Amino acid sequence: MLAVRCALALLLAVASLRAAEPPLTVAYSDWPGWTAWEIAIQKGWFKEAGVAVEFVWMEYGPSMEAFQAGKVDAVTVTNGDQLVMAAAGKASKGIVLTDYSNGNDMIVGRPGIASIKDLKGKKVGLEVGLVEHLLLLKALEANGLKESDVTIVAVPTNDTPQTLASGQVDAIGAWYPVSGQALELVPGSKPLFTSKDAPGLIYDFTVVASESLAKRKADWTKIAAVWPRIAAYLADPATRDDGIRIMAARVNVPAAKYALAMPGTFFLDLAGNHKHFARAEGLGSVYGSSAVAHAFNLANKVYDKPLKVEDFIDPSFLPAAPK
Repeated sequence: MLAVRCALALLLAVASLRAAEPPLTVAYSDWPGWTAWEIAIQKGWFKEAGVAVEFVWMEYGPSMEAFQAGKVDAVTVTNGDQLVMAAAGKASKGIVLTDYSNGNDMIVGRPGIASIKDLKGKKVGLEVGLVEHLLLLKALEANGLKESDVTIVAVPTNDTPQTLASGQVDAIGAWYPVSGQALELVPGSKPLFTSKDAPGLIYDFTVVASESLAKRKADWTKIAAVWPRIAAYLADPATRDDGIRIMAARVNVPAAKYALAMPGTFFLDLAGNHKHFARAEGLGSVYGSSAVAHAFNLANKVYDKPLKVEDFIDPSFLPAAPK
């Protein structure tokens, strides 16, 4: 009887410690693939899954800084920017692919700039070393130009619409909703090149610190299992409008306008995650895409130490592939 009581006391003690664990924290920002987590937050799906998690709304750059400083357990970033953090010493794993960009990342030109070729000798405002820089280089390459053919002006992404409107630059690089704001703010401006022209160049990850994964593996598995439910909610005609309404409200954009931009983000459901997590070369795999981003980072001296991209990708937290 004493042994049973001792065992019961031990179980209660373990349960008490478990209950006392703080919520996991995820920094997320305004890209549609990450804003979609808001659906699960508002629907209470994490509570249903039995996991305590707090999503912290931040601008993209500061969210990366908070993650690197250990202020949050996870962050939503592109696969290329995850490598930038890794090179700076932050060990992490990408465990959920929310989407790949399908047009919502844009190089937007001012009136009078009709094509990427028109940018020769002109100024382009963007965040140097981040994803729109990579998109610009892809655009230049596709049009027979080099990076030296343009002048890159360092501009925080959220400031790019105003910078384009002021005439300080001839084009900007930005993601939605900021790219949409630039098109609205500058009448006659137009997309010159978008991520739809290079599908798979930009994957969007939920990235978790390795130490948090080691300590709370079961909880992160529960969180990863919520993503397919979000993707299904957005794919179902019966619930899609409600999902878009929730996302649009999070970024203060009218739902009807937000809906028009949704095709620019290719959301990845469970089957899509397993497909693009398969190891392969080329942009059809996050491994191949990350190798391209890694080469870009090295060539542009974003960091100078080669990395093994496979060390920062771990699809094992996802539910099994659908049959």
